Amino acid sequence: MAGLVGSSNNPISGVTIATVIISALILFQIMGNEGISATLGPIVVIYLAGLICSSAAIAGDNMQDLKCGHIVGATPWRQQAFQVVGVVAAALVIPLVLQVLDSGYGIGRPAPGSTNGTFLAAPQAGLMKELSTGIFGAGIEWQFIFIGFAVAVVLIILDEIQKRRGSEFRFPVLAVAVGIYLPLGLSVPIFVGGLIAWRLKKNVAAESEKVKQKQENSGLLIASGLITGEALMGVFIAVIAAFIMPLPPVISIGWMTGIVGIVGIIYYQYRKPMQL
Repeated sequence: MAGLVGSSNNPISGVTIATVIISALILFQIMGNEGISATLGPIVVIYLAGLICSSAAIAGDNMQDLKCGHIVGATPWRQQAFQVVGVVAAALVIPLVLQVLDSGYGIGRPAPGSTNGTFLAAPQAGLMKELSTGIFGAGIEWQFIFIGFAVAVVLIILDEIQKRRGSEFRFPVLAVAVGIYLPLGLSVPIFVGGLIAWRLKKNVAAESEKVKQKQENSGLLIASGLITGEALMGVFIAVIAAFIMPLPPVISIGWMTGIVGIVGIIYYQYRKPMQL
């Protein structure tokens, strides 16, 4: 999938959720949902989902790395050796980072001892938990899943029709799915980013391929910097909250600073093509 649509659109969460549903149904038929099975079943499902999720993420990343290496003439075995190093380093560091974030903020639920009741949203993890426990427990609302299937089929058909017509207006099923299950606070910035990208492409449509590529690279660097900077600051603040001092509640003007930041990025990206 990453080879067809790009690593940034690799639908890992969708593959993982599908794994949760299928594996939970199979284990439910084998184990049932009474006694210890009701407790062990969801745990086994989440472990399987974690394995598939990690494998899909690493596979997509490695494929893109090797492709980039081939383009720039890198030595394959050296890339593969350092990919192993990267996987091992991530396996050692990520659990510690998650533990710090969970201790400082709470992931998907308030941290132990938290008094303000706030926590980091974990929509994919929460969805997987509800699916696994629902199949082994009181049941889940299957009609919503069936509605999702139907909506996906309709969108794929409409997108294929638009593709054959040569239209720029498409119906990407992955984007719609992400917009449905992500919280509004996360999906709105994604939508704004899409509008910025669309506008920038329009601005440089008449320019040379070199200018277009330079602008696209500039946008990718800015987006990567925002993602990495947010992640590093989140870990830094979580370390303070978990080990040094409790943090105050959410600042009342925090939403205003976020809007100012987005407007600044939009203005910078809008003016940048004029300077190329």
